Amino acid sequence: MKNQIAPLVALFVSATALFAAPSAAQKNQVDVIYDHPENFTDVKDSQMGSEKGRDSYLALLKEHLQDRAPRHLAEGQKLTLTFTNIDMAGDFEPWRGMDFNDVRIVKEIYPPRMNFTYKLTDATGAVVKQGEEKLIDMSFQMSSSPIHANDSLRYEKAMLDSWLRDNFPKPKKADAKK
Repeated sequence: MKNQIAPLVALFVSATALFAAPSAAQKNQVDVIYDHPENFTDVKDSQMGSEKGRDSYLALLKEHLQDRAPRHLAEGQKLTLTFTNIDMAGDFEPWRGMDFNDVRIVKEIYPPRMNFTYKLTDATGAVVKQGEEKLIDMSFQMSSSPIHANDSLRYEKAMLDSWLRDNFPKPKKADAKK
């Protein structure tokens, strides 16, 4: 019986590590700043929205970036992203009535959009790469994974993941023979 449980425990520990929160070192590699989020086009949980709902969504995006971006950075590098606008996929359609006040209608006419600047620095603080981005994913409904169908930020996260892959290829690990 013991021999059967050990592999299951090892599998559970491995799976838990995959979904664990970002480490302090990872969080230090990525700095996410929201410049006047109260002016963002659409980061809300209902037609009227609330500061609490907006802050919750922004915290989830920050956590996602702090988890994913370090995979694309070399040791010692730091990525700073300053968001100036976010427009979540979908929108609220008030003409549907009060029962739909907190229902985000997702259609191709409401793609996710994000504006931000970024700066990548090396261990000495020297700027390696910087720029300004205005992302929009017109094919967001075709590129989303059904695995994350219950994630209310799945389209925004997928767009950011794609941007990270395109702009910061994963660093190659040092050759093990050296």
